[in-house]
Amino acid sequence: MSPTLDLTKQLIACPSLTPNDAGCQEILAKRLQPLGFKIENMRFGKVDNLWARRGTEKPLFVFLGHTDVVPTGPEDQWHSPPFDPTIRDGHLYGRGAADMKSGIAAMIVAIERFIQTNPKHKGSVALLVTSDEEGESIDGVVKVIEKLESRKEKIDWCLVGEPSSQKIIGDTIKIGRRGSLHGKLTLHGVQGHIAYPDKAANPIHLFANPLSLLSAEVWDKGNKHFPPTTFQISNVHSGTGATNVIPGQLEARFNFRFSTENTPEQLKSRVHTLLDQCKVKYDIEWTLSGIPFLTREGALLKAICQAIKKETNIDTELSTIGGTSDGRFVAPTGAEVIEFGLLNATIHKIDECVKVDDLEILTNIYGRILELLLAR
Repeated sequence: MSPTLDLTKQLIACPSLTPNDAGCQEILAKRLQPLGFKIENMRFGKVDNLWARRGTEKPLFVFLGHTDVVPTGPEDQWHSPPFDPTIRDGHLYGRGAADMKSGIAAMIVAIERFIQTNPKHKGSVALLVTSDEEGESIDGVVKVIEKLESRKEKIDWCLVGEPSSQKIIGDTIKIGRRGSLHGKLTLHGVQGHIAYPDKAANPIHLFANPLSLLSAEVWDKGNKHFPPTTFQISNVHSGTGATNVIPGQLEARFNFRFSTENTPEQLKSRVHTLLDQCKVKYDIEWTLSGIPFLTREGALLKAICQAIKKETNIDTELSTIGGTSDGRFVAPTGAEVIEFGLLNATIHKIDECVKVDDLEILTNIYGRILELLLAR
């Protein structure tokens, strides 16, 4: 059994449903401390965060990941228990196998091998792991970054181990992510009897025009690195439960996944303008999950592309597709942030799995990245 596979199985066996770490970070700390890492356990609220750093000089290279996982769904639909790591047909099955306990295991083993051959490496290498990525993401990486910034501990390069590959390991890396802006729209009508619509104002009917305008709006055309901004409504609620009552209000929740062509303020302003055109009474509560970021060509991007090419002979694709990640909290500090990991085909699914052979490939690539950036 390879060291990466062995460690991955240990981590999968920890039922770390977000925001519970379930002992994963203790396992990681015990591997890193003998290598000269300074271990800091940063707990905020119910969330465990691990900051482990070796060295005090710049440049600072950070592996970023998360130990928490999403719920398993119906366990009777799994072919093996989700927290009982199982190998079948060359694949390792278990919740978190792809997202992202295998990635964390590859980071640890790559670090161990690198330090064994480079005990006096340049700069510093660190691991940042949270148990709050799959949940609300309010007491995880964002809080750790605030702590690091307060003591002027600046990250130069950050490799996020999220599963980025599409069909073959190494075929895609994320050089940025779109921003995410949520809105909760409350449309106000007048409640009344369904037989007397002249004495009421039905917010469901009133929503037709705003819905049409918001859905048809072209928010931007994207750019070289980002697709066009999208607007999607995820939930609509109205009604009292009775069949003879016109409701008094409607609530709609929507989301923008936006490119660098827009700012949150611009999107908010345009939504308000469209709604005001419809002459409806409304309120909106806004929640910004993250702003878009883009890492342009630099030392980290060059090292990752070279390492992937050397191990897989693939010219990786540079992408910004997908949802948000914890990289959004690191990028505003000025760090180069890139996401690269295993295949994402089964993440959050029943029978989540990774190809066993890919574990060693990923470990080797991570090791090469360290060599390219920090070896003397």
